[in-house]
Amino acid sequence: MNAVTLGPAGTYSHRAARSVAAEVSFRESVTAIVDAVASGEFERGVVPIENSIEGSVTESLDALADYDVAVTREVVTPIRHALLAQDDGFEVVASHSQALAQCRNWLEANYPDAGLEAVASTARGVERAREDARVAGIGHPDNAGDDLDILAADIQDRTSNATRFLVVAPESARSDAGGKTTLIVYPNANYPGLLLELLEAFADRNLNLSRIESRPSGERLGDYLFHFDVDAGLYEDHMAKAVEDVEAIADNGWVKVLGSYDTEHVLD
Repeated sequence: MNAVTLGPAGTYSHRAARSVAAEVSFRESVTAIVDAVASGEFERGVVPIENSIEGSVTESLDALADYDVAVTREVVTPIRHALLAQDDGFEVVASHSQALAQCRNWLEANYPDAGLEAVASTARGVERAREDARVAGIGHPDNAGDDLDILAADIQDRTSNATRFLVVAPESARSDAGGKTTLIVYPNANYPGLLLELLEAFADRNLNLSRIESRPSGERLGDYLFHFDVDAGLYEDHMAKAVEDVEAIADNGWVKVLGSYDTEHVLD
């Protein structure tokens, strides 16, 4: 099986993708990853969906809504950020915007004068540090190699820092089996109690929503779609009936069921 994820090699996405496939390729954006899977170029894609500090990754949410794909697995991995540089004379810290945000307090306390540069991935920031002594990167300690020093380890502001990744597959791979289900709902309506109706479809059946997120639909100002993660599989009767109710409520719009899946924890 081949998989595609955020590159270059050494990103946290790459570490998650290695639990999915032996052969991993790279793209520079989440949208490009999901598009490559939807087009059949790759069998699987691995995209970050949520971080325990910074919350949801909006590009991933939007790409899942825009392309016809399925979700077949969830991979959760702890995030261990280290400051990597040729020496401590750097002037700029380069990393993915999420990594910079996850280390914001530590950086302000220890390197208040350093500039911050957002790049496409943590690995890209480490590459910048290899190329330029004036730049430090934030990434996993293993990314230091032989040419960078680990100036500080575990610099994330919270030790519980972890990221959820979704394994994206062609729509034909969608499954009803698994302990968790993701669906996206576009009601194409706006009236008092609409969101309550959607929530009651799950609450009335004692179904737990582990995540709910709203995103602009792009159709018009003030128009939204909703992402739901539910702690139940589609094979369960009460979950299937809840989806039926949601589809009836959103009959002027659409409901995209991405499938049911299980969670894997990757610790290395």
